[in-house]
Amino acid sequence: MAFQLPALPYAFDALEPHIDARTMEIHHGKHHAAYTNNLNAAIAGTVLEGQTIEQVLANISQLSPAIRNNGGGYYNHNLFWEIMSPSGGGEPSPQSNIAKAIDRDFGSFEEFKKQFAAVGATRFGSGWAWLCTGADDHLFVTSSPNQDNPLMDVADRKGTPVLGLDVWEHAYYLNYQNRRPDYISAFFNVINWPEVSRRYNDANAGGMKV
Repeated sequence: MAFQLPALPYAFDALEPHIDARTMEIHHGKHHAAYTNNLNAAIAGTVLEGQTIEQVLANISQLSPAIRNNGGGYYNHNLFWEIMSPSGGGEPSPQSNIAKAIDRDFGSFEEFKKQFAAVGATRFGSGWAWLCTGADDHLFVTSSPNQDNPLMDVADRKGTPVLGLDVWEHAYYLNYQNRRPDYISAFFNVINWPEVSRRYNDANAGGMKV
């Protein structure tokens, strides 16, 4: 079965003024659509057609650059749209597992925010910033080049992404030009913390190990 481009869960202008409508329209309708179409073309007629995107990424070192780049782009953007919301921002609910894990692993939400912003701002060229949960259920921040992500077997540090930020220039240049730190700061106003929390719970079987 071919991979499908998901519909945005909100209107193009829903995240304004933090992320502008024109950027969202191009980002989803052009960039994400191209990754989806190119991924389907790259796996056509192979056993990969029957696999999930997570299964494809897990063995990416054995596959072609076209599958690595477009498979990563497909997965990363699927996550990106869902972990943002017009009603987002603030901090996760103090009662949520993700809030407790952030306090446990970073010391405070502000320290997490500082570290996440730093890995996004210092990722040279194009790439992504991530908040992930590792095999031990503990959280960590990292970044990856291009369309790579921590699910891939080529990742510097492997884990399950629960939050991701696209720091390619096409994600912010119309509104922020070269001011990537301003874009990263604005991103914190649209984070969908209930969705991030859900992803964390799913990755850790609904619980948090202390």
